[in-house]
Amino acid sequence: MKLKYLPSLVLLLLIPYASSYADVIDNVANLLKAGNTKELSKLFANNVEITIMEDENVYSQTQAAVILDKFFAKNKPQGIKLLHKVNSGGNYHFGVYILNTDKGEFRVAITLKDAGKSTNVVELKIEDEKVK
Repeated sequence: MKLKYLPSLVLLLLIPYASSYADVIDNVANLLKAGNTKELSKLFANNVEITIMEDENVYSQTQAAVILDKFFAKNKPQGIKLLHKVNSGGNYHFGVYILNTDKGEFRVAITLKDAGKSTNVVELKIEDEKVK
């Protein structure tokens, strides 16, 4: 009879772990909304694949911060809206957002990978939002 409640107990114990990944993705989104590349770069992996419009390349943490600074200098962030988030329980986590700026809307895709005790941004794509 005591085993009857075991699945419920296990689920309750796993909830904090599931929500921690969502918090990391949401934290990255909030940093993008603020245009805070200094704090965002602390979450980058050693090498980050950055795509802004048609320009795609792999950058170091420092280089990626400079690239994003240039983007935010031209496009002041005003808001961000969640489109899609995937936390499948594997090593990768994914989020898609619409970033509103003073120059228009952009679709932002974020890929994070677990690295020991931390989760790092390994890919960041910024594209024109084509669907209104």
